[in-house]
Amino acid sequence: MKVLTAAAMQELDRRTIVQAGIPGAVLMENAGRGVADTVGQRFADLHPGPVLILCGRGNNGGDGFVIARHLHTAGWDVQAILLAERAAVSGDAATMRDRFEQSGGRISVAPDAASLAVALAGASGCRLCIDALLGTGFARQPEGPLATAIDWLNHQPAPVVAVDLPSGVDATTGQVPGIAVRAALTVTFAFPKVGLVSYPGAGHAGEVIGVPIGIPAEVAASAPDDILLIDAAEARALLPPRPADGHKGTFGHLLVVAGSLGKSGAAVMAANAGLRAGAGLVTLACPAGMQQVAAAHLVEVMTVPLTEVGGAVSLQAMEELLAQSDDKQAVALGPGLGTAEETAALVRRFLKETPSPAVVDADGLNALAGHLEVLERRRGRATVLTPHPGEMARLAGRTVAEIQADRIGAARAFAVTHGVVLVLKGARTVTALPDGRVRINGSGHAGMASGGMGDVLTGLIGGLLAQGMEPGAAAALGVFLHGLAGDRLRPRFGDAGLLATDLLRELPIARNSLLKEISC
Repeated sequence: MKVLTAAAMQELDRRTIVQAGIPGAVLMENAGRGVADTVGQRFADLHPGPVLILCGRGNNGGDGFVIARHLHTAGWDVQAILLAERAAVSGDAATMRDRFEQSGGRISVAPDAASLAVALAGASGCRLCIDALLGTGFARQPEGPLATAIDWLNHQPAPVVAVDLPSGVDATTGQVPGIAVRAALTVTFAFPKVGLVSYPGAGHAGEVIGVPIGIPAEVAASAPDDILLIDAAEARALLPPRPADGHKGTFGHLLVVAGSLGKSGAAVMAANAGLRAGAGLVTLACPAGMQQVAAAHLVEVMTVPLTEVGGAVSLQAMEELLAQSDDKQAVALGPGLGTAEETAALVRRFLKETPSPAVVDADGLNALAGHLEVLERRRGRATVLTPHPGEMARLAGRTVAEIQADRIGAARAFAVTHGVVLVLKGARTVTALPDGRVRINGSGHAGMASGGMGDVLTGLIGGLLAQGMEPGAAAALGVFLHGLAGDRLRPRFGDAGLLATDLLRELPIARNSLLKEISC
């Protein structure tokens, strides 16, 4: 599903008006009517209200006046508050304000704190609130009466419906620089905005429903597809084929390089995830001292002992590791390897020399921090990095706060600069491709925030790479299936207590659920 930035949506509106010849007032009318229709359907039990609509001075406020008129016509008791002087409203928004008043609607003008306090006091007891204060073009901290109105909305017992985007959320990044409306429902226009599917903005949006506003199909088709939300439909299209006459060799052989003293579980989970992803064969290469422990938990996985030092893989294992990777279709590297310098040196040298597609996580990423020349040596070879924000900060030489302030920008810049697929984990994981395209994951929940989940994801993406998938597709599909398995388990486990091993068993079932939707 295409997801647009504020600039991309504004360009789409411009093309609709200038090239397709559809007046902006028509788009505004369609947008407001779409919200009013949605409100009438979703909140029929609250009719006839009263309903309060807070309107800003711009086009979002104009949408609010259209909503007010249609609800008023439908028998709702509507009160609108304009947080600006009447003269500050112009263009289509002013036209819609006048039409609402001509239909018998009432507007309280509240451009300052005193008049707003009076207007809000008169609105106590409303059963539904509609936020039409700020649109997609607003990307700073709300202040003054705007901030007061948003705070008032957030303390109302009545549900709040946001028009296109909750006021205070940055449409392009999802950041909330100050205060923002917490909506129960957001009715967005034409396409979802990045701020609605990226946290923290996504946490303010509530349920998101899209409504058409009359953008012609040929104009809508021209909307950029550089940012996609990976939902079930997008993930389904990425599933690799499974030919009926296939055998274990058809579906690839994954080499997992993982584990150290005290961290055998990471290796076991990553290897098992490779098989659960559908790889035909998986071999785990691990320190010799933990091979027997790992083998006891990996009935279906082959194991290879590597020379170790202090319980971790030694640099002396380099030749054996390269030999093991020669006939493998992909490598998953890093879970539980440890941070010993000799092991880190092995990781860097191995990545430089192996031609195999590789997914790198955890201690593999720690080995790369400060040594990004390794990625230059791998340019042109499929490389997927899967950092959490802390690992990303170390890789990029920035703070976690800087990474989190613009997750899409940080992931995209790193991926483009270093020619890798970058999976920035977290709520709504971001996958950035070397050409600048971005995929935002639409699955998963907070109950998956527990140890071992990243190890499972590493093996899962590795298993998909071994099946011959392109690295960007393998990463996006792996992240979605990982989250989907968690979503499927949520009714049983809730938001706490879900283990990575629970997720492992659910992975093929989650994949099969996508296939079943194809056959229906």
